[in-house]
Amino acid sequence: MLRVNNPVESPDCKQELKLTVQFAIDKTDIPSRYLFRKWVRTALSKPAEMVIRVVDLQEGAMLNHDFRGKDSATNVLTFVYGDEIPLLGDIVLCAPVVYNEALQQGKDLTAHYAHLTVHGVLHLQGYDHISDEDAAVMESLETEIITRLGYPDPYAIQY
Repeated sequence: MLRVNNPVESPDCKQELKLTVQFAIDKTDIPSRYLFRKWVRTALSKPAEMVIRVVDLQEGAMLNHDFRGKDSATNVLTFVYGDEIPLLGDIVLCAPVVYNEALQQGKDLTAHYAHLTVHGVLHLQGYDHISDEDAAVMESLETEIITRLGYPDPYAIQY
């Protein structure tokens, strides 16, 4: 299994991340800035500057249409602005989609937000899931990070 460096344990970690968290929707049932920062730091292995933006269905659908040509909102979008250090990017989470997925899949809402945030941070670092091999690597990393954070394996079968 691949290991990701844990900047939370690094004494310089405050210099490795510039993070802004924006709430473009009522913050009810949405994790705190503190939790988003904790999740990002745990998944991040390189210095980065990023924005996490939590949006409603309308903004989520508009962004997914404009940048991916899809006519509906999706759970998470990652926008990567180059591969130089520090990494620069935005992660957009669509709150209603995340909420509905957690409900339908029987997952804890906070755990689902943690998973999707980690997923976005891995995309920012160049991981992808287009091929089966790449997906296996990315899912393995996500599982390792999420379980290290104390949440259940996001890919385990839910009953």
